[in-house]
Amino acid sequence: MGTEHRHGGHPHAHDGHHHHAHHHAHDESRAIGVAFFLNLGFTLVELVGGLLTNSVAILADALHDLGDSLALGLGWYLSRVARRGADASFSYGYQRFSLLGALINSLVLVGGSVFILVEAVPRLWAPEMPHAEGMFLLALLGVAVNGFAAWRLKRSGTLNAQAMGWHLLEDMLGWIAVLVVSIVLMFVDWPVLDPLLSVVFTAFILINVLRTLRATIGVFLQAVPAGAALADVEAALRAEADVAAVHHGRLWTLDGEQHVFTAHVVAARSLDAGEMTVLKGRVEARLAPFGFAHTTIEIELPGENCRDAHG
Repeated sequence: MGTEHRHGGHPHAHDGHHHHAHHHAHDESRAIGVAFFLNLGFTLVELVGGLLTNSVAILADALHDLGDSLALGLGWYLSRVARRGADASFSYGYQRFSLLGALINSLVLVGGSVFILVEAVPRLWAPEMPHAEGMFLLALLGVAVNGFAAWRLKRSGTLNAQAMGWHLLEDMLGWIAVLVVSIVLMFVDWPVLDPLLSVVFTAFILINVLRTLRATIGVFLQAVPAGAALADVEAALRAEADVAAVHHGRLWTLDGEQHVFTAHVVAARSLDAGEMTVLKGRVEARLAPFGFAHTTIEIELPGENCRDAHG
């Protein structure tokens, strides 16, 4: 609660971990940038390789990767915007621009997954035999490139990075499927395995990205973040001896990782200036274990009317 203000005569306090947030955002942006350039470069390799191997599955994956590259580029740009501090236009900062990237990327991934399913399902009945050896070499490269980029993004906890991580994980699983199919096709004439595995891994990714999309929409709607409980935070404050009640508790998240908490705390007795300072320090200590990026606590004296009574 380091910086303190007074609104309507009430003590008011704020807290934040700006240095940690900035460092985390920088790491996320760098990881997304690496993933973007790797994905874009490999997409060009895929287009050429798909033509040379006569593999429709690889060409379809190249088209999907092109969409991924555009999504990664957008996510990279928005993650850099998210590093800006608070200003007159965005008083909480720009963290939600990263969240906007998660929303757009999730929607793109849903569309891409549907496209792959539409392309792969008909091939279950009319498969074509590709060049297995060429598929094998492309698959090895695809697993390495997408696997490395996905690993970089999965180290970041933001919804934006997670959404893009699913993009790359989908691509990596796709190349694993291509690798397995190419090996099998070197020995047996079962081209149906290619579209079959594509349907399986695409369905798996689609289920997971829908979960990320649901979480992202929840953040936009200011839902209590997953893994957090408003009741637990309020209980921690009520455990303080000089706190009689807690009301108007609000808990939401800026980007899925940096959480915000506000509340009104009713003092158990009248307090002078020194006692009020001590109480604010104790309240800060009670909130510290929750690791909030921002907190705003308004302390009310006994019998004082809450100006947000109808809020």
